[in-house]
Amino acid sequence: MEGNEILRQLVALAEEAGVGVRSVRPAEAEPPARSGLCRVRGRPVLVLSAADPLEARIDAVAAALRLHGASLLEGRFLPPALRERLERAPALPRDAR
Repeated sequence: MEGNEILRQLVALAEEAGVGVRSVRPAEAEPPARSGLCRVRGRPVLVLSAADPLEARIDAVAAALRLHGASLLEGRFLPPALRERLERAPALPRDAR
């Protein structure tokens, strides 16, 4: 499975788990934003920056899913490529939760 397809499927799972996902493009006059999880009005929102490499965006979605989608993923069949990415996703810092 290619990286773009992994990202697409992980984003769909994140949205199903109740995590809002927003993609941002870098503005010319500003430094580029980095992908990461935040809260907006108490709801988790994942910001995916087009300036980040594909691997960094995949890691950000996988980490958010590990934190906010564990019950959704439990007992659910996932293609091995997705399951592997979820298992090796970095842990989010405590303040990102």
